[in-house]
Amino acid sequence: MRELPGAQDYRFHELFTHADVKAGPAIPVQKLHDGALEQLHAFEGSIDAIVGYWDFPVSTLLPLLCRTFGLPSPSFEATLKCEHKFWSRLEQQQVIPDFIPPFCAVDPFADNPRSQITLDYPFWIKPVKAASSHLAFRVDGDSSLEHALKRIRASIYRFAEPFNYLLDFAELPASVASVDGHHCIAEGVISRGRQCTLEGYVYQGEVQVYGAVDSIRQGRHRSSFARYQYPSRIPRRVQQRMHAITDRFLTHIGFDNGPFNIEFYWDNQCDRLWLLEINTRISKSHCPLFRAVDGASHHKVMLDLSLGQRPAFPHRQGTWPCAAKFMWRLYEDAMVKRIPSAAEIEAIRTRFPGTEIQLHIQPGMRLSELRDQDSYSYEIAVIFAGGQSQTELLEKYRAIQRALRLEFE
Repeated sequence: MRELPGAQDYRFHELFTHADVKAGPAIPVQKLHDGALEQLHAFEGSIDAIVGYWDFPVSTLLPLLCRTFGLPSPSFEATLKCEHKFWSRLEQQQVIPDFIPPFCAVDPFADNPRSQITLDYPFWIKPVKAASSHLAFRVDGDSSLEHALKRIRASIYRFAEPFNYLLDFAELPASVASVDGHHCIAEGVISRGRQCTLEGYVYQGEVQVYGAVDSIRQGRHRSSFARYQYPSRIPRRVQQRMHAITDRFLTHIGFDNGPFNIEFYWDNQCDRLWLLEINTRISKSHCPLFRAVDGASHHKVMLDLSLGQRPAFPHRQGTWPCAAKFMWRLYEDAMVKRIPSAAEIEAIRTRFPGTEIQLHIQPGMRLSELRDQDSYSYEIAVIFAGGQSQTELLEKYRAIQRALRLEFE
């Protein structure tokens, strides 16, 4: 944020570190909420904006803090209508029913959860609140449903308990009040074709989209992200239809004065669009891609909106025609034997200009120790790269993988 144009006019103060928010076995949302209020009330200067770009609990807590201090932000209820997966589908059903799958709420702790599910196999089941596809399972029959429910019952508390704390600050309709964070949503399968995410914002009721990013998946059920690539290669006419659907929904729920990203599937065989989900924040994963291609991180959009200003974002003023975030995954548990030294990583970055490398692993750890992974893989590293073409991006990624010389047992 300090590298952005005009940032010399801002003074940034850190409320919490990433470790405070994400690193522990539990998400201490009440401690974060109380601690933030204490810090902010004790601050002697003016508080002109509060910002955050991480997913839960940051994205959900942010509008509560802004509401307390009268700062620009989407309303807390509009935020929940995006982030509570079941409530979001109920709202979508009212205005864009042709672009969502069949769905229903499920209590995984009920005596017979299957009796609550109105869908035929196959379907997806996931908590009404999680992040990064945590505890999301494709269910093809009774045995896979029981496996999914067993895993969900064991781990759903990590997001459910802090989410329920925040739900107490909202006025929930009766149809939603009984579906708290310990519940799941079952949805029909829509993951066919190509996935695309629009990055945009709403300013004074006007919905704007400034970028479209392709999400390429791999692995079992094609449910694990392999890379994000910008700009999207999906036809412009299809992106315009996505924009119109987004405008209709966000206007319906009264989402205003905030950034968002919204994920769609385009089934190119029958030219049909499906809405997957909406996030009430910029995507941190996309920031280096916008910087590489457009010339600035879209933290700028977040900052402008938080100060009550219309965002002004550059277009195609970066170093590279295209860029990608690669998510290097393994699909079985293993022990980490070797990772490169800091000097080795720096040498690779020098060899491949425009590259950033982030390893999530250390020698001696098991991959199953990684937190908040999806249900079918382990993300061991992310690699950001820019290129002249998609072919060059893929070649660069494979060369970097070889150069890192990771070893597992």
